[in-house]
Amino acid sequence: MRDLAPRLTQLKAQSLYRRRLTLDSPQDTHISVEGQPLISFCSNDYLGLANHPDVIQAFQQGVQKYGVGSGASHLVTGHSRAHDDLEEALAAFTGYPRALLFSSGYMANLAAQTTLAARHDVIYQDRLNHASLIDAAHLSKASLQRYAHLDSSALNNMLGEAKLSGNKNSLVVSDGVFSMDGDIAPVPELLNIASAHHSFLIIDDAHGIGVLGENGRGCLEHFNIHHTDDLILVGTLGKAFGTFGAFVAASDDVIETLIQKGRSYIYTTALPPAVACATLASLKLIQQDNERREKLAELIVYFKTCAEQIQLPLMPSNTAIQPLLMGDAEQALSISQSLRDQGFLVTAIRPPTVAEDTARLRITLSANHRHDDINALLEALSTLL
Repeated sequence: MRDLAPRLTQLKAQSLYRRRLTLDSPQDTHISVEGQPLISFCSNDYLGLANHPDVIQAFQQGVQKYGVGSGASHLVTGHSRAHDDLEEALAAFTGYPRALLFSSGYMANLAAQTTLAARHDVIYQDRLNHASLIDAAHLSKASLQRYAHLDSSALNNMLGEAKLSGNKNSLVVSDGVFSMDGDIAPVPELLNIASAHHSFLIIDDAHGIGVLGENGRGCLEHFNIHHTDDLILVGTLGKAFGTFGAFVAASDDVIETLIQKGRSYIYTTALPPAVACATLASLKLIQQDNERREKLAELIVYFKTCAEQIQLPLMPSNTAIQPLLMGDAEQALSISQSLRDQGFLVTAIRPPTVAEDTARLRITLSANHRHDDINALLEALSTLL
């Protein structure tokens, strides 16, 4: 077990070895990586807010008022007025009674599932859910059952069989927008099924919040779904919001239960108050600046139309995540490197992040991209495929 070198060598031989990139610039569509200027098509900064001057100014003002670190957990002395204001603003934005901040989406998902499910319960998850959702289910000690991707009928059948066997306590969990495929969960169907079987439904809307819906409220607004006590929303702040952290929006009873019992909330230092100040600024931009969402929507249509003209094998997606299926991990890695040599950063996604034989280039679009950026990327891809 201690001899790890052969395992690392094997990963390299299988084209599955991962390497970090070191940025020398702020997060944006045009960046510098280890001294090389690149046009980035792999960030989750969908609205281009990570380097927005209003967000930066709010962060700086937060540092002046609150300092750099929060110093403790939320339940000791780490909960500042900035945290409180952001929670209230996020609750109002999502239409929920309350919202609760976490240091990351991973920790938010851990708290939600490990608090609401326990041994002898059953958690039902879409097979392509994010790793944090799967890990949370395992740590809850509940039984994890996974239904076929987007297959609401399969979920309904599984819950029906569980009811016949006398198992009553269950939790249904799904991504809103699937991070590696870009498709959207059938949230109305999932909610109807979960409600019929008296189950909570958790939607992790990490890649939808801020982007989808007329007002950027995510998958729920996209489907015209309003808050119910059985529906729990998880949102992250490090993607469309451009900052850091996450939140859970839910009923008062659920939020209070997470505060009292959520281990990944209780036993960790609160995120810096200045980050909460910056996020309040980005939330204001999301609410007031519809042009960014409209620009992103236009770029998605433009990219898909142009890609179709050169017959790129895109996977079905109408979101900012546009996966280009390669199948072979070595080929995906090779094309990713060739694109970098030509000035483009597009990450190769390989197993175990995705299933065997489904390696892909995960192309993501931002409101800060230009048509010229997209045209140049597509021209480069046309010569490589």
